[in-house]
Amino acid sequence: MAVAELGSAPPQSKIDQEYRWTLNFGPQHPATHTTLRLVCQIEGETIVDVTPDIGYLHSGFEKIGEHLNFNQYVTVADRMNYLSPMANNVAWHHAVEKLLGIQPTKRCQYIRMIICELARISDHLLCNGAAGLDTGAFTAFLYCFNQRENIYDIFETLSGARFTNSYTRVGGVMHDATPKFIEQVRKFVKELPKVHSEVCGLLNRNRIFVQRMKGIGYLSKEDAINWSASGPVARASGVPRDLRKDEPYLAYSDFDFNVICSDGGDCFHRYLVRMDEILESLKIIENAIENLPSGPVNIGEAERVSFPSKGDVYNTIEGLISHFETVMTNRGFQTPRDESYAAIEAPNGELGFYIVGDGSETAYRARCRPPSYIHFQIFPQMIKGQTISDIVAVLGSLNIIAAELDR
Repeated sequence: MAVAELGSAPPQSKIDQEYRWTLNFGPQHPATHTTLRLVCQIEGETIVDVTPDIGYLHSGFEKIGEHLNFNQYVTVADRMNYLSPMANNVAWHHAVEKLLGIQPTKRCQYIRMIICELARISDHLLCNGAAGLDTGAFTAFLYCFNQRENIYDIFETLSGARFTNSYTRVGGVMHDATPKFIEQVRKFVKELPKVHSEVCGLLNRNRIFVQRMKGIGYLSKEDAINWSASGPVARASGVPRDLRKDEPYLAYSDFDFNVICSDGGDCFHRYLVRMDEILESLKIIENAIENLPSGPVNIGEAERVSFPSKGDVYNTIEGLISHFETVMTNRGFQTPRDESYAAIEAPNGELGFYIVGDGSETAYRARCRPPSYIHFQIFPQMIKGQTISDIVAVLGSLNIIAAELDR
């Protein structure tokens, strides 16, 4: 059978080959954060083809999950999407708890929801702020980063760490919410809408920003579904899927919020979806913090799953023994010899973990379904026919995090 009958493209003419060049975009380019590389085929300024090249931030995160126990691994999950580590914490222990067949307390669920939505806001602020920075609107970047610092202050009050928080635990969280934490959240919810309005005023009608984003990197609804897109990328193309609504977890079924969608499908509409999602997250946070249930944040110690409080460990012999037996002996919780997959609606889309248990406190197999890995494969489809300068806008609108690629 002839080659042409197989559906392959005809060979390029010598003239085509003469005017086609190979351009390496990254990993040194500032917009690729020294961790992404794109091998571009260009004709003049036009992108003909792109091959994403990953592996510049490979850390073996999945394999590490097969050597650390379910509580230790949360420190590694922090490093996967380093823009919103708190959401990674919740996603990992959500999957572990599904494998164990346990349910966190109501207060724990509300606290986890609050930190997830704060992480979503933090992630969207950086994504949209960096989009403005990359396309010439520097001032909006400063406004966004200032609010991220306020979120870091809140996380520091709650967990003791600003960035890589490692806050959740199997069956609960590290520390309960304090009055100071509640006060800081209330203040943040009250102040952010004004800053949100100012950022929209700086970007929505900024001629340069709009021209560099609008109509660029188009992704149709059909392609978004076929390529397994999720999160703001899919919703900006008209796919109304949100795990908080479609497969409710934690206490999201108790709250009324809108799933923000658009049928624009370009970089500008992905920016708009993220900005509107910030306001919906604020509604969830405000309702959760004002209706925060009382009670414990960890499930009972009798299950040998959650750790006793540090006060009990330091001041009572029972707490010390319980902690010792859970951590240092084989009397801690035992996992079933089973497998499970659980996912949450992370800021960038569906973040899921597949875990195989073998009866120990460590996963026999641990695999991750990160949104960045899925979205990076769509990039060549979206950028073909665009110009070199459009790479920055399209890449920024997908919000690719390299540690999720090279896990």
